[in-house]
Parts: sequence; C-alpha cells; structure tokens
Amino acid sequence: MMAPSTIRDVTMVIPARDAMRTIGMCLDAALVVRDRPGSRLDRIVLVDDGSRDGTAQAATSRGIEVASGQGGGPAAARNLGWRVASTDLVWFVDADCVAAPDALERLLPAFDDGAVAGVGGTYGIAPDATLLERLIHEEIMVRHARMPAEVDFLATFDVVYRRTVLEGLKGFDERYLKAQDAEFAFRVIEAGHRLRFVRSSVVQHFHADRLSRYLKVQCAQGRWRVALHLEHRGRGRRNSYSSALDHLQPFVPMAMVPALAAPWLGTPWWVAVLPVVVLFLLQLPMAAAMCSLAGPSMIAFVPLGVVRTFARCLGLCLGVCDRLLGRSMPGRAS
Repeated sequence: MMAPSTIRDVTMVIPARDAMRTIGMCLDAALVVRDRPGSRLDRIVLVDDGSRDGTAQAATSRGIEVASGQGGGPAAARNLGWRVASTDLVWFVDADCVAAPDALERLLPAFDDGAVAGVGGTYGIAPDATLLERLIHEEIMVRHARMPAEVDFLATFDVVYRRTVLEGLKGFDERYLKAQDAEFAFRVIEAGHRLRFVRSSVVQHFHADRLSRYLKVQCAQGRWRVALHLEHRGRGRRNSYSSALDHLQPFVPMAMVPALAAPWLGTPWWVAVLPVVVLFLLQLPMAAAMCSLAGPSMIAFVPLGVVRTFARCLGLCLGVCDRLLGRSMPGRAS
C-alpha cells in the first residue's frame, strides 16, 4: 500500500539586506530542511530588502524564490514574505541564521493546540566563535534555559506563526525598525492567542563579532524600546525573556549626572562612582550563571554588561528625546 503524500503547509520567509556574509549558509540549510523525507516545508522565499550586494543572486542561483522589497526594514520584509505565502504556517528565519535539519519539525507539534498562534526556538553557535560572540550567545542560553514552554515573547530568528493570525493582526508594525518581533508578540498575546517556546528547535546564529557593532545595535534597541513600552504599557516591567531588573539597569547610569557633581556639592567622593559599582554588581548573577554553563572565561561578561548598559542608556535617552520632539518613532515622521 502506498504511503500517504506529505502535507506541505509551511512557507519559509528569510528577510535579507546585504547579507552575503551568511546568506549562502542560511539558504543551503533551508534546502536541507525542505528536502528531508516527510518535510512540511513547501516554499522558501527570500525577501531581498533593497540589497546592494549579491544577496538576491545567491538565492536565484540555488533556485530559491526571491521577493523584492523596497528597503523598508525587517518588519516590511517579513510582511511581504508572509503575504506572498499561500500555506497555513509561515516560518521566519533570519538571514544570519543556519537552521538545523530538524529545526522546523521540532516546532510544528505545538500547533496541534488550536489556541497556539506562534512557536519559536533557540540559538546554536559556531565552534570557532570569538569571545564576544560566545558572551552574547551564552547570556541568551541562560535566559532561554529559564523560559517556560508558555511564553509572552518570541523573537523572529526562528519562529512559526499561523498565517491567519498574521492576517488578523495585520502583520508586523512597519514603523518599528527594531523590536518589531516583541511588538508583534505583545499584540498576539493581547489578542488572546498563545505562544510556545521549544528549546529543541535550533538555528546557528552569527552574533556581532565587533564590540562597536554590538554596542550600536544595543543603543538602537534601547531607543526603540521607549516607543515599544509606551505603546504597550505594562509590558516594560518584565516578560518571559527578561526581568524587571534588566529593564531597570539602563536607568542606573543616569544617576551619574548628579553624582559627578558630588565633589562640588561637598558630598563624599564615593557617591560619584557608586552607580558604576552598582552596575558591576548587577552583572554578577548573570556572569555566574554563564560561568557555570560555559566556563570561567564568561566572567568577561561583567565589563561587557556594564558597557552595554551605558549604550542602552544612551538609546533610552534618545528615545525620550524623540517623544519630547514629537517623533513617535525614531527617525520617522509621527
């Protein structure tokens, strides 16, 4: 008796802009997933968001479908991708991620529950990663290890959403150039749907390999999260990924402004350095967890965490200035 044909009800969407460094590995991995026996992956769509390099050609040379965006950012690219899709489920994977062969099939069983709108996975890392990349990765691993199966936040590096939910909520908010994945997840939860997290679904991720690049992204994240938490009040305190303490840390450097004036005010000298000491102490619990997971070299997270907090504080200040100047979105018209 002939076996029943495989149901292919998933479209993979890869938003990309100038991604030649990693896109070849990303697409090759996607083809492996599609060609696995019993795979439910029907289509792979690369959304080229105005690339100036060979990103689109890397897809066409592999026979992968390309949808051309207009440089509107990752939210706009993802929206174009899911609207092109004709399947019930849409799998978003970032262009700097390499999916494990079983990454998709690990996510799909959660959709047996009709109330589940989205399911996401976790990261892997290359064995030759730099110390900075390992620090970034291992912090995420600690946070993912603490996340429950039922969550209120999913990132878009490895996530499947029901197309009906994407349609009903009108997709990702294209005003957001950062944090659009958190913003959409918040709306999914607020609409009464459920989100699941599956640690066994893994995509290898290429993290920032230069400190300047990493801090620039962290500053931008801090800036955009002002808009995010003002538009979704009450969700700035904590979520499945981060704690209230994480959200409070960027405010600590602000205490340095009056602290620096301490010598002229006749207050003790240690008041001026107290905020920095506090920041160092706040990094210790995460650093300890990372050391237990990946070895003593992870103690380097302490100074990295302090510097990152200053970058996020700068972003926070810029986000507040945006609001004071009447810009509802950083760098965009209200």
